[in-house]
Amino acid sequence: MNPIFTPSLHSQRHQFVVDFVRKNKPNKVADLGCGECRLLKRLKFQRNIELLVGLDIDGAKVKKNMQGLAPLSTDYLQPTYDQLHIDLYQGSVTQRDARLRGFDLVTNIELIEHLTLPDLELFSSVVFGYMRPASVIVSTPNSEFNKLLPGLTGFRHSDHKFEWNRSEFRSWAFKVCLDYGYEAEFTGVGEATQEQQESVGFCSQIGVFQRLNVLPNRDEEEVFSYTLVYSVNYPTLRDNNTLLRVLVSEVLYWAEQMKNRWMEETTGGTNGVLPHSQTEQQEQSACTERLDCPGEGEESTESLWTKDLEESGTLSRFVVVPLAALWSFCPKISELSGNLSNLRRLLMDQPQVKLSQDGSALLLRCEEQEPEQTDGDEEEDEEDASAIQCSHQTEPEEDWEANI
Repeated sequence: MNPIFTPSLHSQRHQFVVDFVRKNKPNKVADLGCGECRLLKRLKFQRNIELLVGLDIDGAKVKKNMQGLAPLSTDYLQPTYDQLHIDLYQGSVTQRDARLRGFDLVTNIELIEHLTLPDLELFSSVVFGYMRPASVIVSTPNSEFNKLLPGLTGFRHSDHKFEWNRSEFRSWAFKVCLDYGYEAEFTGVGEATQEQQESVGFCSQIGVFQRLNVLPNRDEEEVFSYTLVYSVNYPTLRDNNTLLRVLVSEVLYWAEQMKNRWMEETTGGTNGVLPHSQTEQQEQSACTERLDCPGEGEESTESLWTKDLEESGTLSRFVVVPLAALWSFCPKISELSGNLSNLRRLLMDQPQVKLSQDGSALLLRCEEQEPEQTDGDEEEDEEDASAIQCSHQTEPEEDWEANI
């Protein structure tokens, strides 16, 4: 059967959540019944989210799809000051766990119809009474729309315990609001034709619940019912080790560029290495333009010089690159370090960096050259690159809704 919604119905539900997150900017978000982690994989790119949690009773399914939530290579190569921690749990939405209390948003996408009515009562108590997030999004099939779905007999999925019409869903929602201190608004995704929309509503009906007040914490024994199956911290510049790694990389790169430029201007040498990408060219241009046009009080490339130093009984020649020049000419270095004295302090104990005796300059060997890459090396690099690529495929849904 060809899909009757474009984008697909599950994509529209996920997009509804993404739009809500972009508008309201919650920091702590949990998805109950996360299954294949599709929604979480979209939410991890929302920069305002600092804690992202998924819960599902099917631990095997979570483990099968959790690697799609791992940091990308760009997250390590170009970390930002944003923070993101992801936890995935195996457990039931009818059980309490203190680790899911105090969230800004809890989503329940096509979940409640898989619960028996007694379990639905427990779900309401756990989510609205115990977790008490600031916002809750609940989506569930609208049975009034079923007559428009070709080939459907009975419920949309063999595991559904019920499918409500709009009146039944709102009746449940209003009772939840009355019992636990929330208010609700109703909408949906998956529109019918203009002539039928008013009579049947949306294919998936959605309730957005907002907490009315913050109740004082009750003295309850903390319960930990869920099993943690995956946990990851994304690299962030707020972590000192990550910041130092990035700062040292930037310092060594731009110091080498300044050295190469200076040697070309003073000796006509070709010791430098050309940038490999447009991004590197733009970044190098930003710094070298400053080198060519020093402003008032700035140092020029003439502030670089050579110095002979003895190492292990051997005399070696170094190019001296003042930290003041690096800090002034390269915006990213100044942004990462904050000020010149802090830059000196951060580099002082880094084994990759050789500083002058007074710590005011970086020392780079004159004779160091980047080795030229042979054709064989390029082939090996291509093989390595292809070897580390992986695809995260999800199994097609086996229920009727996979076709809508």
